[in-house]
Amino acid sequence: MKTILITGGTGFIGRHLCQRLIDLGWHVIVISRNVATAGSRLPAAVELIGSLGGLSAETEIDAVINLAGEPLAAGRWTEPRKKKFIDSRTGTTDALYRFFAAREQKPKVLLSGSAIGFYGAGNGQDMPVDETGACVDNFSHQLCKRWEQSAAQFQSLGARIVYLRTGIVLGEEGALAKMLPPFKLALGGPIGDGQQWMPWIHIDDMVALICHCLDDGSLAGPVNATAPNPVRNTEFTKQLGAALGRPAIFPMPAFMVKILFGQMGEELLLQGQQVIPRKVQDSGFKFQYPLLTNALSDLLKSQ
Repeated sequence: MKTILITGGTGFIGRHLCQRLIDLGWHVIVISRNVATAGSRLPAAVELIGSLGGLSAETEIDAVINLAGEPLAAGRWTEPRKKKFIDSRTGTTDALYRFFAAREQKPKVLLSGSAIGFYGAGNGQDMPVDETGACVDNFSHQLCKRWEQSAAQFQSLGARIVYLRTGIVLGEEGALAKMLPPFKLALGGPIGDGQQWMPWIHIDDMVALICHCLDDGSLAGPVNATAPNPVRNTEFTKQLGAALGRPAIFPMPAFMVKILFGQMGEELLLQGQQVIPRKVQDSGFKFQYPLLTNALSDLLKSQ
């Protein structure tokens, strides 16, 4: 049985991923600062350790999935919070590198978190952005760039590295869960001019894509973890309202977003590029939910 080490395993993506990996026959080890809380959120078959020091010298780690990082959308981006965003990502990744650099046995592959924020600001332009796309410099780009640079250290250990440039993951937690209350009250609508792109992905496809990257030895470097059909914010809100049987006619003006959320609102809510997952599609990966209407129908069927 192969063994995989996961950071950020108790998060939205991590919980779903742990179950899938167990179903596939992996022995899953999750690092969590709060083992008791982690145990209540994860499958019983997951082995929990409080730190890297809890990993025995005899345990061979075949792969590492590094998803740990302070959530970005919880509030305004103050300078102390931005430092915490960076430190929580690069600090964890640097610690993993130092641990395995000092260890005789090295992992064969590292899948490390990143985000479509790597490509920086977007204003609704029609040009699709694949993994070779140019970047616009802003905080989101710098954060993702530094995270990926930290993970790149694993090249010296002989590991295959994949940077998971993740879009808006739709499921029972995350962005969709935060959007549902106002939309259910018929108070939802476009944000700003609504022309910003929203590269999204269903949680089931997100997990399947990660497992595909884990298994396909030809995949390395940046991989866009998004569905193949991104939509503009206006279309997203229209489809969400339709799926709930509610109108979506109450826009949130851009000036209000900036007042309420500052830089976080500008970069995460008012900007977005047309990111597409060219590399995984070229490698043969098939999306279960390539269209937003089908993804929302599945996720909201119990609403």
